Amino acid sequence: MKQYVYYFLLLLATGACSRTTSQLPSGSKSVQQAAPNGVTRIQDVVYGRKFGTALTMDVLKPARPNGIGVVYAMSGGWHSDYSMIERRLKHFHYFTDRGQTVFLILHGSAPRYQVGEVVQDMHRAVRFIRYHAAEYGVDPNRLGISGMSSGGHLSISVGTGVGRSDSLKTSDPVDKMSSRVQAVACFFPPADLLNYGHKGRLFVECDTVRRFWPQFGVDGKSKDEKLALMQKLSPINFISKETPPTLLLHGTVDPLVPLEQSERFTAKLKETGVPAQLIIHQGGAHGWDETWESDLGVVADWFQTYLLVK
Repeated sequence: MKQYVYYFLLLLATGACSRTTSQLPSGSKSVQQAAPNGVTRIQDVVYGRKFGTALTMDVLKPARPNGIGVVYAMSGGWHSDYSMIERRLKHFHYFTDRGQTVFLILHGSAPRYQVGEVVQDMHRAVRFIRYHAAEYGVDPNRLGISGMSSGGHLSISVGTGVGRSDSLKTSDPVDKMSSRVQAVACFFPPADLLNYGHKGRLFVECDTVRRFWPQFGVDGKSKDEKLALMQKLSPINFISKETPPTLLLHGTVDPLVPLEQSERFTAKLKETGVPAQLIIHQGGAHGWDETWESDLGVVADWFQTYLLVK
């Protein structure tokens, strides 16, 4: 009983139990309010539902949209809650100042939902944004994706197509849309869960990230089952010539996500012919000093480079 009470409280905290005013954009009654610099904030847009709960996003629409849409995964440890938006809201001016519309995605959160399900939430979010692109003033073929840590993992998962199916058999017009993005720029993402820090070491065998193992639902599973799951959820295994231009930012002393994850991921992108760049922060941990915020400007510039119509 206590476990169910905990899940219910978690759903309330994450905003998964959506406010009754939340609806899809058409005829939307979602809360709209003015933010600094002429930005309009649209709160609690429902982009999907599962098992009776709502998946929501907030939208930051600049005064003069340039057509670029930035899908930002509000995620840490594959956990997502509404307070993340409130804490970080002031940082997203780096995107809106450039005319980019930002979609702050809250995904189904651990511990109720596992990583594979979370990846599907992000695909759904991209499909929803593409379907409603005109309503938000964005070009459906100029979408970028970003996030930090697990949000980075989700970004490169969508970018490489982890778990993607572009031929869903459904009557839902949103799910008939593609979940492909045209650019990726993110921070310190777990990229190879089969070889995490050392060759042959699974993410779910690395003690420094032990507290995140439950997010993968591997308790009681055999070694072969764990291998299969880590293979399935490792973006490095899905890199192809269709992977969009990708920028990664990573610190040299990250205790949770080894730098080698981004180094090998970037190297494979380049070997495949995908435009890629890795920016390394000397002495940077899982995040770095107060300069990290300005790196959102670097991310926004990446999207300007690859998504802005010249």
